Amino acid sequence: MRIGHHVMLGFSAVAFAWASLLPAAAAARPADAQSIDACDRACLTGLLTSYVDALAAGDPSKLPLAPRARFTEDSQDMKPGEGLWKSVTGKGGFRQDYIDLRKQVAAAHVEMREGKNPVLLSVVLHVEGGRIAGVETLVQRFTPNSRFQPKVLGSPIKGMNDPVPASGKQSRQSMIETALTYTEGLRVGNFTDADTPFAAETYRVENGVVTAGEGCGRADCGLYAQNIFVHPAILASVAAVDEEQGIVLLWMNFGDTGSYEPGNALITFEAFKVWGGKIHSINAFLTTRPQALGRSWPSLDPVRRP
Repeated sequence: MRIGHHVMLGFSAVAFAWASLLPAAAAARPADAQSIDACDRACLTGLLTSYVDALAAGDPSKLPLAPRARFTEDSQDMKPGEGLWKSVTGKGGFRQDYIDLRKQVAAAHVEMREGKNPVLLSVVLHVEGGRIAGVETLVQRFTPNSRFQPKVLGSPIKGMNDPVPASGKQSRQSMIETALTYTEGLRVGNFTDADTPFAAETYRVENGVVTAGEGCGRADCGLYAQNIFVHPAILASVAAVDEEQGIVLLWMNFGDTGSYEPGNALITFEAFKVWGGKIHSINAFLTTRPQALGRSWPSLDPVRRP
């Protein structure tokens, strides 16, 4: 029996194709953050904190919003205060930021709470002039009866916050191309044939469960050793590139695998720590949604077809 790639959600065969890009967002965004009123790293990080705190308080009026700011949850347009805002009761103990200074995007994987139940939230803030012009979110909920529970989100993801050696720094485009070899490996069903360059210590966490690297608890903890299925219809989009930290955040739709109810697919925001031409650490928050669900925000950078 073959072992699926994203085990915590019961992975199976899917379809995959590179996306060049998805529908444009309603909110405008600067192509490059070089304007005099652009946010620096501390400013973008602070906006993430403001968002998480306002969400925990259930009060979107606390947010520094630009005029006509756009909100989406699971690619559906909503008004501030709708969706997760109505049910969240507080913050959990995990947050991993991805700061794209050049494109003025502040993204994060964050654990929130609905009572005692964890909620894994992917959030991407699109910033203009130091204010939030767009909020893009993806939500994965857990109950005590969920088959898989987030277990390793009490501390930072191994390797994700390590400083990038000066000799290992890559250009923005090179980082993206390295991360997309992972998507190509899923497309063809083989990381070896895709030349996906994993470091010896590559560590992967999916929805708070270690699925590759030290502590994964499987016989095939090495990414090259794991059996994966082909994904000929997967879509990929660039959500953020943290050039300082060497992290690429991709949005991906894995296509209809036939594993869930008809027409459903895995949707993810997946972060890749990239330096020295290799992938060193991976963190993904995944959920199941209709396969036809597009991202509804544009990719920050072009994604070529194979």
